[in-house]
Amino acid sequence: MKKTFVILAVLSVFVFTSCKENAADKVNEENVAAAAERDENSGKFPVMTFAETEFDFGTIDAGTNVEHKFEFTNTGDAPLVIVDAKSSCGCTVPEKPEGPIAPGETGELLVKFNGSGKNQVSKTVTITANTQQGKETLKIKAFVNAAEGAAGAGTPLNQ
Repeated sequence: MKKTFVILAVLSVFVFTSCKENAADKVNEENVAAAAERDENSGKFPVMTFAETEFDFGTIDAGTNVEHKFEFTNTGDAPLVIVDAKSSCGCTVPEKPEGPIAPGETGELLVKFNGSGKNQVSKTVTITANTQQGKETLKIKAFVNAAEGAAGAGTPLNQ
């Protein structure tokens, strides 16, 4: 019985070691080239270069809808993809461009403001993109004249 067990064990070891294939023979050269290219490009990022990062609408009346286009150029080495654009307030609505922006190409980000608030108002727009920093920030501001008949529009409350 012991002899049979020993023979079976030796035979099993022989079968498992003789079937071992050389892993280097299974490497696909196309995959190696693709991985090398990916690694080479891993340090390349798009860069959003804006003509301006802040815009002043000046003095506007309450409830006046205004908008401004922020122009930018991708001065980086990779296609720019804007994932999201959010404002600090619901009164400001950014509209991001669709699709990637190739290196050297320009794009526009439209920002709409509905004139809410009063006096000096400042809002920020945060852009989430595949840049090295991951986030870019734009600012808009305006001096909003209060609507006629609204509290604080030139007449004291305690009269």
